[in-house]
Amino acid sequence: MEGFLFQAVIYLLAAVIAVPLAVRLGLGSVLGYLLAGIVIGPILGLVADTKGLQHFAEFGVVLMLFLIGLELSPRALWDMRHRLLGLGGLQIFVTLGAVALGCTYVFGLPWQSSVAVGMIMSLSSTAIVLQTLSEKRLMQTGGGRSSFTVLLSQDIAVIPMLIFLPLLAIGGMTSFGEDGSISRAAVEVVEDDHGDGSGAEFALHFMAELPAWGVTLVTIAAVVSVVLFGTFATRPLFRFVHIARLRELYTAFALLIVAAIAFLMILVGLSPALGTFLAGVVLANSEFRHELESDIAPFKGLLLGLFFITVGAGINFAVFFRDPFELLGFTLLLMFGKGLVLYLLAVIFRMKGRNRWLFTLGLAQAGEFGFVLISFSLQQGVFGIALAERLLLVVALSMLLTPLFFIAYERLQHRMTGDLKESPEADEIDEKQKIIIAGIGRFGQVVNRLLMLAGFRAVVLDHNLEAIDTMRRFGIKGFFGDPTRPDMLHAAGLDEAKVLVVAMDDKDASLRLVRYARSRRPDLHIVARAHDRVHTYQLYQAGADDIVREMFDSSLRAGRYVLENMGLTDIEASRIEHFFYRKDREGLRELAGLWKADTPVDQNAEYVERARELNTELETALVAHLDEASISNLDIDAVTRPLPPFESDMAGYKGAGRDDVPDDGKRTSRAS
Repeated sequence: MEGFLFQAVIYLLAAVIAVPLAVRLGLGSVLGYLLAGIVIGPILGLVADTKGLQHFAEFGVVLMLFLIGLELSPRALWDMRHRLLGLGGLQIFVTLGAVALGCTYVFGLPWQSSVAVGMIMSLSSTAIVLQTLSEKRLMQTGGGRSSFTVLLSQDIAVIPMLIFLPLLAIGGMTSFGEDGSISRAAVEVVEDDHGDGSGAEFALHFMAELPAWGVTLVTIAAVVSVVLFGTFATRPLFRFVHIARLRELYTAFALLIVAAIAFLMILVGLSPALGTFLAGVVLANSEFRHELESDIAPFKGLLLGLFFITVGAGINFAVFFRDPFELLGFTLLLMFGKGLVLYLLAVIFRMKGRNRWLFTLGLAQAGEFGFVLISFSLQQGVFGIALAERLLLVVALSMLLTPLFFIAYERLQHRMTGDLKESPEADEIDEKQKIIIAGIGRFGQVVNRLLMLAGFRAVVLDHNLEAIDTMRRFGIKGFFGDPTRPDMLHAAGLDEAKVLVVAMDDKDASLRLVRYARSRRPDLHIVARAHDRVHTYQLYQAGADDIVREMFDSSLRAGRYVLENMGLTDIEASRIEHFFYRKDREGLRELAGLWKADTPVDQNAEYVERARELNTELETALVAHLDEASISNLDIDAVTRPLPPFESDMAGYKGAGRDDVPDDGKRTSRAS
């Protein structure tokens, strides 16, 4: 007990000291964890055996993949299939082939070992890259999303790699039977100290004794059971747990799901991280998704930190100091070669500017799954212990250098562009919704929050990078780019959208957007923000359905508060507010018929004269109702009754100043 507490104190103290210092110096938390492990391990020797603890800490990677899966619905995963197979698949196969050829013809390794090394080095660090992208708020950039696509492809590719590696065994660890099936070596099971066996030992013995076709059937059954469990069993189980109304039971159940699926995947020889990722994808559309995320996130963060510390503490510096320059050379050669492949793919897939460099420098390292594949290859006899130790060092060193590559990326961008905020590149939109909101200032934010409260999601576009970054800090997804660009609109789903909300500050830009959207989608319902009366007329002419003057409703409320503080009751003030609201809209519709697009309002004599008459009529009508009897007798039902369609009183409006045919009245519009 004392030894365990001492180890816990050492690890936690190292993390608490090293990580804040690393973040303060701009190195990132991942590098802080790795350096903490190096200090307490190889340098000070405060921790002894880290391998057992590393197996425990790898559960953090499992939890991370589960949380990633929760963010991806099956539909989203299907929509990504082309980039998963194209960008991700090409990266894996090209890198694997390049590394395998280099190991065979340059370093003289057997082809089986070379292919295994190629598999190991083709993978990048999901934990480091995603953690760093999140910390630096780069996940929603084009380069960040492309990096995520490749990482997801790599994580999925681990499954066939684990299946294929035994076939590369040197020395007969794996052979083919007479019927063509794959025969694996028996699994060695060590019983516990009491020798009574356990459920895990029984399961491992059972799997070891199965024929090849039996292993295949059990593996397929395990994957299917995960899908069925996530689809049908989680809802009744959550309801059962809910009976206790104890917060800790939700956490226990969430951890139970992850641990059980991870053990099942290990049992059938698959990656536990991939099994939990699959479960996360299945549960992505569940109403319990947010509950699972909030329960597991703290454990994921702590265990990932512990995993990085064990990686740093487990570096064998004795092997490193025998050939330091050679190992560093191999590491840099790997990262340079892998970076070259990534850069070429970025060019092929038309990434530009900072996204291309982020994609290249961010994925140039080897990854944490490399440790798993190295250990598995060593067990299967694909290569020996000497090569395994050197590969472990190369993987660890590349991971150690990755945060420095992100720093180099930031410095490179400052040198290339001077100020990244001057001309940032538009994001790549990776989702479509039935609602599109163009502009996320104060007006658009209120609309978006109301929609989210009602359970609807919208694709948010804005050309203000600061506003988009602010939204992301609060967990609201948005895309940076010019909403008036046709390619941005169509990527956001203009062809399938039901409602377009135009909430932009720029009046001319909002007009261009409404005109383009109406020309491409005559059936689209457009809700537009107007700055004033003239802008209202312009937006209607451009094709908007519902037009809202941005200050009108708030000004009415402010006026009502003034009336209440001048002695009127809230009912009286409300009746006057509604009366003014109705009269103003009636005047707006009448003036719209006199407005001319090619004539300034103050030079349109007919418009000015009628506007003055309407103001006088409004004042007279209000004065007539200011005495108590009139206010109390005011027909509130008539005042608040829905107005006829805005278009019905503006039949000739579209041709204001022209002899056009009146509108056919098919589109119902409102203006406030």
